[in-house]
Amino acid sequence: MATPEARPLAPYAADPARSRGRVISEESATYRNAFQRDRDRIIHASAFRRLEYKTQVFVNHEGDLFRTRLTHTLEVCQIARTIARALDLNEDLTEAITLAHDLGHTPFGHAGQDALNACMADYGGFEHNLQSLRVVDTLEQRYAAFDGLNLTYETREGILKHCSARQARELGSLGQRFLDRTQPGLEAQLANLADEVAYNSHDVDDGLRAGLLDMDELQELGLLGRLFAEVRERHPEIPRRQLIYETVRRMIAEQVADIIETTTANLRTGAPDSIDAVRDQQEPLLRFSDSMQSEHRELKQFLFRALYRHYRVYRMAEKAKRTIRTLFEAFMDDPDLMPPQHSSRSHRLAADDGAAGRARAVADYIAGMTDRFAIDEQDRLFNPKRLT
Repeated sequence: MATPEARPLAPYAADPARSRGRVISEESATYRNAFQRDRDRIIHASAFRRLEYKTQVFVNHEGDLFRTRLTHTLEVCQIARTIARALDLNEDLTEAITLAHDLGHTPFGHAGQDALNACMADYGGFEHNLQSLRVVDTLEQRYAAFDGLNLTYETREGILKHCSARQARELGSLGQRFLDRTQPGLEAQLANLADEVAYNSHDVDDGLRAGLLDMDELQELGLLGRLFAEVRERHPEIPRRQLIYETVRRMIAEQVADIIETTTANLRTGAPDSIDAVRDQQEPLLRFSDSMQSEHRELKQFLFRALYRHYRVYRMAEKAKRTIRTLFEAFMDDPDLMPPQHSSRSHRLAADDGAAGRARAVADYIAGMTDRFAIDEQDRLFNPKRLT
């Protein structure tokens, strides 16, 4: 029997009963709709478990309290579900997309991605967003009937946040919107924006906790300055730790409220009567107001300058890049240095596509590593005292 939605959905929300389906057809589950099934497959994927030991900003071993890719993913999911419920969107699909959105991230965060992309420059490049899609479409090896997780079109649409025209052409109907310059469904738009809300907010928290951000400088920013003042006015004697937390949680709440109110107004004006009417739009309907977008941009620029380019973060990023480059060069020179399942795959891909096939197999192996595994793998390869 079909599983009904727990609550009514808006006409522009994704409906699992009207899904565009999976690449390989499957019988419907008895007690779960299609998007719930996607969510469950993602949670049980090996790539999802590895997020626990992948860097957000601070390398995993630098401190137990800093965010990892996994805790970031859970925060994105929580924020997105709140907004989805307020807008009568599909929470199951929203949850599936947000849980999967970082599955393709390399070890060492954006530094790792930049290094791997540079290594792959002559072989099609590397982009974590496309790699997330590659993970769920191909790399997870769990099911007898197919490679990957065989997710619905709507979940895969949401995972694919952006891609080049060349890559879009290779993806068929999934990539067509990048050529037509149209939009994905609202659940996909929501996952994208919730990601930004989450990482800006928790990077402020982690940056202050690590002593890399200056609270006085943060108070000069429009959004944070207003919120710090509000907390201090209500709680004059509040300790620093609670001041930071109270400000960050208000920061998330204010951005969430702005998205809900702005999007509600956009939906009232645009009056889309289906998910396809949403997709036909040239601009996203789910977005910040102009004023919040301006404050959001100011904060991102500040974080780039003060946190991501801080010398301590920069030093670790450079060490991470060298680790990625060293591993890539070693495995390209001799794929048999990789574990058997990866080396045999590299030989198969090389037989079909030459050096580009080998490079893609090497990139898949490296991208799937956790921070500590990559560090340990480098040590195993180059430390003469290590036998295995």
